[in-house]
Amino acid sequence: MAGAVGARGELESVRVTRILRDDIILGRRAPGSRLVERDIAAELHVSRLPVREAIRTLVAEGVVVARPRTWAVVREFTYRDIRDFAEVREAIETLIFVFAAERHDESGIARLRDAYERELAAALVDDSETARIAAAEFHEIAVELAGNEMLAELIAVFLTRLRWLFGQHDDLVAMADEHRIILDAVIARDADALRRIVPAHLASGQSAAERRLAGDGDLVI
Repeated sequence: MAGAVGARGELESVRVTRILRDDIILGRRAPGSRLVERDIAAELHVSRLPVREAIRTLVAEGVVVARPRTWAVVREFTYRDIRDFAEVREAIETLIFVFAAERHDESGIARLRDAYERELAAALVDDSETARIAAAEFHEIAVELAGNEMLAELIAVFLTRLRWLFGQHDDLVAMADEHRIILDAVIARDADALRRIVPAHLASGQSAAERRLAGDGDLVI
């Protein structure tokens, strides 16, 4: 049943969504791969209903494509997708970090620093999954520190795609270094610096995503 509760106290549909989302973001399920309800249900030891609900959620989050009368598939992003996403993301995330710089407190900075340090430690030992998860968390914490509900709602619309984008970085240490520079500017409450640094940081993420897609040979212009 979709309303069943698992061992961690999660609804089954929530647990299945979390597992599939992480699989997609971290590359365990490749773009274009099929999401077959009965196979996923057997793999995760649940009924097909929570799997169906999870797939609907991931369609709404923009990382799965529903195809009538056939299987849902993991979305194959295109150059156009990345460009459109980057244009919107630059405006919103720059504001987020500027507000975080203006409004943060000591506990918020401690959380932001912790995410950065976990990211760097994982990057230094080439633990890509942990580094990428911490990188996404760094941005998510900044949203909280910004203290603006409207911005939080806007970023929530493409949060899963944001995490997918960070999963494209190959140079994990370089990404962590960029986060250190952002962290220093937030601590210093240097809004002017952030207006320069954040767009450059996001542009490097966009370039990494475009390189990865080009390497996969499945880009559509």
